[in-house]
Amino acid sequence: MMTFHVLWTVALFAIFIAIVIWAWSSKRKKQFDEAARLPLEDDVEKLERKDG
Repeated sequence: MMTFHVLWTVALFAIFIAIVIWAWSSKRKKQFDEAARLPLEDDVEKLERKDG
């Protein structure tokens, strides 16, 4: 039973590392930058409607 727990822990750690590498890869930078600007763009649209 102990072997199962060790293998499960190692597998989950490997998945975690893979997700970190995927998230920090340079291929994803553009998508994350666009997602980071979404709240600001929404605020600009609200201000434009309020002023107009």
